[in-house]
Amino acid sequence: MTESMIDYNYKNYTSDDFNKFLNDTGEVGYVETFNNPIVRVRGLPNVKTKEIVLFESGAIGQVMSLDEEFVEIVSLSHKLPTVGEKSCRTNLPMEMGVGEYLLGKVVAPLGNNMYKELNEFIPEKYCNIDPKPAGIEKRVKINQYFETGVTVVDTLVPLGKGQRELIIGDRKTGKTDFILQTMLNQANNGVVCIYAGIGKNAIDIKKVEKFMNDKKIREKCVIVGSYSSDPSAIVFLTPYSAMTVAEYFMEKGNDVLLVLDDLTDHAKYYRELSLVARKFPGRSSYPADIFYAHSRLLERSGYFKAAKGINAITCLPVAETTEGDVTGYIQTNLMAITDGHIFFDKELFLQGRRPAVNYFLSVTRVGRQTQSKLKWSVGRELYNFLTLLEKTRSFVHFGAEINEGIKSTLAMGEKIINNFFNQPSGQVINTNLQILIFSLIWGQAFRERDTAQISAQSQKIIDKYNADAAYRKRVDTTIQSCDDFNKLLGIVSAKQSDFM
Repeated sequence: MTESMIDYNYKNYTSDDFNKFLNDTGEVGYVETFNNPIVRVRGLPNVKTKEIVLFESGAIGQVMSLDEEFVEIVSLSHKLPTVGEKSCRTNLPMEMGVGEYLLGKVVAPLGNNMYKELNEFIPEKYCNIDPKPAGIEKRVKINQYFETGVTVVDTLVPLGKGQRELIIGDRKTGKTDFILQTMLNQANNGVVCIYAGIGKNAIDIKKVEKFMNDKKIREKCVIVGSYSSDPSAIVFLTPYSAMTVAEYFMEKGNDVLLVLDDLTDHAKYYRELSLVARKFPGRSSYPADIFYAHSRLLERSGYFKAAKGINAITCLPVAETTEGDVTGYIQTNLMAITDGHIFFDKELFLQGRRPAVNYFLSVTRVGRQTQSKLKWSVGRELYNFLTLLEKTRSFVHFGAEINEGIKSTLAMGEKIINNFFNQPSGQVINTNLQILIFSLIWGQAFRERDTAQISAQSQKIIDKYNADAAYRKRVDTTIQSCDDFNKLLGIVSAKQSDFM
């Protein structure tokens, strides 16, 4: 299939539909100018912003703005309208077909099948892709822990269900690997995972699809994708459509994980639309309402009172930086909108750290309030030690004398960073198991082993936890019985042979 084969006339409007809407509204417009993808139409006196407009040729568009003399419409079809062509109102907002059939599928932003050779979908219903976000009366305080399965994040930058956490960093620093690990962990726990690929190459979407197939989680996932060759308006609508799918499954009683990859590209396509429409350019030529566009989108995620209980849409928007610069316009906008960020550091990536998360520059604003006392205690102990480790390394760098205390600190830091934090791509680790392994490292259970031996022993413990139900129950019971790290450390030290 080639990218250009996708037909975005999502309800398959025909000339009969055009005549019907024309008779219903009694308003006709004529195309005055066309500067792809912006169409200027004269007429349609009562048209509203964001309303769908039909053209006589079968093309569709959405009203972008209103002027005294013209209506500015953004074209959503590969089929282009021509000057002089008739247009009519529909009195309908942009809608997307949704249903349970979406699970395991790859769909375009308006609900079309991305693969032409397959049968088209029959939607359960159509939903507005840009509704008003839910008010405070429908929201609940975030109080449930969100497990990514990635050790460095779960221990130092914990997340909560319904949190909006920005994933930020340079290209090729492991952001996508982290996202896929999180999706794997959540899908295995029964959460519906939605990946929005915004203006991607076809091969990038195929890679995500392959990962889902290889890990056998496809039936719990949905991919909403647009290609870089698609009309700018279609790419712009991609995250809104993905959020609509997330809201549908949330209302059905599911917790949902939504990944928006990525919003810096999304902003670039919106900038293109705005500049072609001759909107006044703001900072870096972005339109003045880009902050509003992203905040309105991300505000639709959260922890909600739904029809079938309390369910969450946890959102992980992605932002790309250049040379680690987080002070860019879009990047700082997204930091202001979200509940924290996880920073992927290029320098750490080049040093071989996987994942390359800079925990000192990462922030979580609501995740810690969802942690148990034990998890909070472990995180505090770990963060205090890592702060000490950084200071110790600075002393050593400037030629300070290395005594036994410094040697011990550096050795422990080596074990934690190289053996506890480093995690292969595609592997997820339960948080109880993370705490156990850290307790064993902290309690010097691996004292006489080198780095390779520690990694092998840790992997053995992980495999045993995943395969042996009795061992898994023993670990989980031990962790749940403790509300303080020192208490757990005493139990693990006394019964070390039971856990090794």
